[in-house]
Amino acid sequence: MKDSAPPQRLLSLDTLRGFDMFWISGGEEIFAVLAKVTGWSWAIFMAHQFTHPDWNGFRAYDLIFPTFLFMAGVSAPFSLGSRLDKGIPPSQLIRKVIQRGLILVLLGIIYNNGIFETEWHNMRYPSVLARIGLAGMFAQIIYLYTGKRARWIWFGSILIGYYLFMTFYPVPGCGAGLLTMDCNPASYIDKMIIPGRLHLTIHDPEGLVSTIPAIATGLMGIFAGELLRTSEETLSKNNKVVYLVFAGVVSLLVCVVWDYFFPINKNLWTSSFVLCAGGFSTLLLALFYWIVDVLNYRKWTLFFVVIGMNSIVIYMIGRFISFGYTTHAIFGGILSYFPEPVEAVGEIIAFIMVQWAFMYLLYRNKLFLKV
Repeated sequence: MKDSAPPQRLLSLDTLRGFDMFWISGGEEIFAVLAKVTGWSWAIFMAHQFTHPDWNGFRAYDLIFPTFLFMAGVSAPFSLGSRLDKGIPPSQLIRKVIQRGLILVLLGIIYNNGIFETEWHNMRYPSVLARIGLAGMFAQIIYLYTGKRARWIWFGSILIGYYLFMTFYPVPGCGAGLLTMDCNPASYIDKMIIPGRLHLTIHDPEGLVSTIPAIATGLMGIFAGELLRTSEETLSKNNKVVYLVFAGVVSLLVCVVWDYFFPINKNLWTSSFVLCAGGFSTLLLALFYWIVDVLNYRKWTLFFVVIGMNSIVIYMIGRFISFGYTTHAIFGGILSYFPEPVEAVGEIIAFIMVQWAFMYLLYRNKLFLKV
């Protein structure tokens, strides 16, 4: 029977997730090395795009983190929606949602500090994984317990409420309206309530307060997931692509306007940043969905799917396995015979190959870390 089928899985989503994680697992180094050894202008431009702005602004590298959170939201209507459709009450699903969020927080603490390796007072508790876990968890709770209209109200309230708080909350010694690293409400409150150390001493880019607007990033993914899960009898695949493109463009336009009042800032996860990153994420999802699920061009996806199906592993594994050592042991001798520029580029490509081979071994044996 149709009701007994497993939740639908989008190949385009797994491919996009792998594409996203590829850039923080060695992919970004390709442009950095090419820029260094060749001086090509396009390589220099791309290498610059794979760095973060000092404070305000937006570059391609700023998109990786929020896109992953966005995709976690896209998955929710497929994983949770299918169960809700079967009559399973939210009260039976929320335990898994909370459990997943807390496990990601724990994994983030291990990623930052090791296992009993760091003194308690030097431990850093905020993390990328914690933000994904907490923001994704609250976005999914909103999905479970509210209807579509209420979700949009939550989305707008979070963005506007965060803007008002950051703009009008007076920081002692600074006043209201300042959004520098030294003087902003999010960092001020984080310093008071977060134990251990902050990543930048006076500020943490994955702090607790700036996790609140990240819930809106997860909700943007949920909105996109709901659209993609809509029956093709109601909305064709091509029309879904058009709607996603339209939503992405509108989000970017609003983001550009809001930037004048509330600057695009990943460190503070400002409301304009939510719309900017969410707009680009929506356009990327539209592109991948169109190519993979509409045009059905799928043969090229394996490289990224292998990474995307084990995204938490590819993020954490570098802390525990030295792929650099393995790469040098296997390819170092061969590469030493080539000119230095070729050797430098070859080392990066070889590193990616070794890491991908490990991920493929897990994929081939169906070993997936599911949180």
